[in-house]
Amino acid sequence: MLERVELYRGQESHKVCVAGIIRYLPLVQVDEGLWIASNGGIIFGDIEFISAAARAIVERLKPLKPDIIVTPEAKAIAFAYEVAKSLGHKRLVVARKSIKVYMKDYLVEEVKSITTRERQIMILTKEDVGEVSGKRVCILDDVVSTGGTINALEKLVKRAGGRPICKAAIWIEGPWYRDDLIYLGELPVFVTEDKLRELEEALAHS
Repeated sequence: MLERVELYRGQESHKVCVAGIIRYLPLVQVDEGLWIASNGGIIFGDIEFISAAARAIVERLKPLKPDIIVTPEAKAIAFAYEVAKSLGHKRLVVARKSIKVYMKDYLVEEVKSITTRERQIMILTKEDVGEVSGKRVCILDDVVSTGGTINALEKLVKRAGGRPICKAAIWIEGPWYRDDLIYLGELPVFVTEDKLRELEEALAHS
């Protein structure tokens, strides 16, 4: 069996424990034969969970001394705010996912996420670039699965003149991501037997 992959047998939820906080995440189908444990219900508004996770990740980040946090819109914003505040930062940078009329100058990177069927973009405005340039940057998200989002952010930070010193998340999810990552817990993906064989074949040739 692949790492962080389990067979789907009709389970409705998955138990997680992060920083001593236990929650049950509902399983949601995102592709043919593929389900994920959806964290939207807690990462958007569960203050107890978000605060505990932020305190735990801050202890891992402090020795690295990042100057600023860069996070993607929108799920990870509350978590990133708590992390930045605990690190004593006065600002954090949120990479936007759509171009607004008030954005006159910006950098763009394309990204494909496991939870989004269409291709997305990540944007840093001119003001964001000014905040990131010359800084030691921690790229922070709630979940890293294939790495599409966090790798796009790393490219944006480098283009903006920042120095990415670490990538961090609450969870690493599924078998795909193999780069360095600071994380607090692991999330399996849930698959049919056919999908498992497909994943094994794809990863064997990656």
